[in-house]
Amino acid sequence: MITAASPTIFDTDGFLLDPWMWSESLADRIAQTDGLGTLNELQLGLLHALRREYARHGTVTALSHVCHLTGQSADCMQHLFPSPREAWRVAGLPNPGEEAKAYM
Repeated sequence: MITAASPTIFDTDGFLLDPWMWSESLADRIAQTDGLGTLNELQLGLLHALRREYARHGTVTALSHVCHLTGQSADCMQHLFPSPREAWRVAGLPNPGEEAKAYM
């Protein structure tokens, strides 16, 4: 996990402090550091959908809805990432807070 090694970029939980700094190459670096390997097209599509929904609503969106937006089954998050929290992190979104992390 990429964490305090870059304190100006990531918070102590490994979440990107400034979502506008995100890029697919940074996402790929985070994923590889976390042992996920190179991101595939489905994973990148999901990350972009998460980012669009966050930009639109400013909060965690129903994860099944994000899967639907990418044309995948409602449980796609479970198949593409180890956890929704990991997908949120790799998408470069800010720390959602303790309550949201508890159900991610």
